[in-house]
Amino acid sequence: MTQDAPPPTAYELMVAIRRLNMESDRFIERFAVLHGLHRTDLNALVVILDAANAGRHPTPGELGAALNLSPPATSALVNRLEQAGHVERRRSTTDRRKIEIAVNEPAVRLAGRFFAPLGRHLTAAIDEFTPDEREIIARFLTRAITATTTAVQETTT
Repeated sequence: MTQDAPPPTAYELMVAIRRLNMESDRFIERFAVLHGLHRTDLNALVVILDAANAGRHPTPGELGAALNLSPPATSALVNRLEQAGHVERRRSTTDRRKIEIAVNEPAVRLAGRFFAPLGRHLTAAIDEFTPDEREIIARFLTRAITATTTAVQETTT
């Protein structure tokens, strides 16, 4: 965009978001195909990794709720990930009655290697913006996520 061009419209930004989502899906699908995983398996690994980064491990129930899966579907999912060597079930250190799911270190390294180029390119793109511009981008992304989750709750079919 040049200084003389008008700012993008809401519609143009939504089209750009849709394209970003499609390209992200293609990138993630490539990882899934290369490693014999389902898309839900990848989503589960993201939930488990995000929880680990926050200093905790999700229970199967928490994982199922995050992915909107039934208990049997969640069990099948965790079984697949465990058989592939990506996760393991562990007893909670704070409540021995609870089972938690932890990602295995080889899976972390595998994801790190695969996603490193994307992280490098996104970091370079983000670095082109000033701190004030990044603050606006962060505010927009937060609001866009809220708008999307709100729309999900409003849909019935």
